[in-house]
Amino acid sequence: MHQTDPPRSPQETMPTMYDLPSELIGESGLPDEFHRIQADLLSETCQPLTYPSEETLLASDLNLYYDPRHTSWYKRPDWYMILGVPSASQQQDLRLSYVTWQEGIDPFLVVELLSPGTEQEDLGKTLREVNRPPTKWEVYERILRVPYYVVYDRYKNRLRAFKLIGTRYEEISLPENRFWLEELELGLGLWQGTYQQTTGLWLRWYNAAGWVPTRREQAEQERQRAEQEHQRAERLAEYLRSQGVDPDSLS
Repeated sequence: MHQTDPPRSPQETMPTMYDLPSELIGESGLPDEFHRIQADLLSETCQPLTYPSEETLLASDLNLYYDPRHTSWYKRPDWYMILGVPSASQQQDLRLSYVTWQEGIDPFLVVELLSPGTEQEDLGKTLREVNRPPTKWEVYERILRVPYYVVYDRYKNRLRAFKLIGTRYEEISLPENRFWLEELELGLGLWQGTYQQTTGLWLRWYNAAGWVPTRREQAEQERQRAEQEHQRAERLAEYLRSQGVDPDSLS
């Protein structure tokens, strides 16, 4: 791009999500069936009390561009949350990628679902290669400074969570495989149950009242309440009839 007089602002000249690739053919680490179902459960039960849904972005396998000096570098977290950004209200506004220098807000929490091929990098045990992009751990901890980083290993049924303290991640003790985030009035933990017809140990959000219900669970709860209300009405009507009172005459 040729120089202009006066020079154009970085906001005008930096690449946007329309300029950057959102996927690469043959890219490794793309989601399997477990990753898809687990990400759905995280998104469906994530209901922070401190942020409205229209200001909360929940993303799964969406390219995360993090370095304006190296605009082609990105990571693809299995699931992440960004607070204080508008969600798309129209289909044409849905994000192709998340570009930090355009959005101006970094992720609040990142979740990685371990697989044998990604475990070393996800846990910060790999060293950065010369002239290569930084590792996931480096990006989340040192570049984006993501406040919370969560790693779930379904093969070992192990949940680990890290909180940014100063400049480094410190592991959070999880005696019951749960941890509470005061900033959201919401917690994250391991739940044994069935979701999308698949039974297992899942990573799921909970609040002060318990596990945040899925849409299907909410519908079932409403059905049960309606059935209980119907039964109470039937019992009352039966009692009135036993007393010689026509319940229909009272309506």
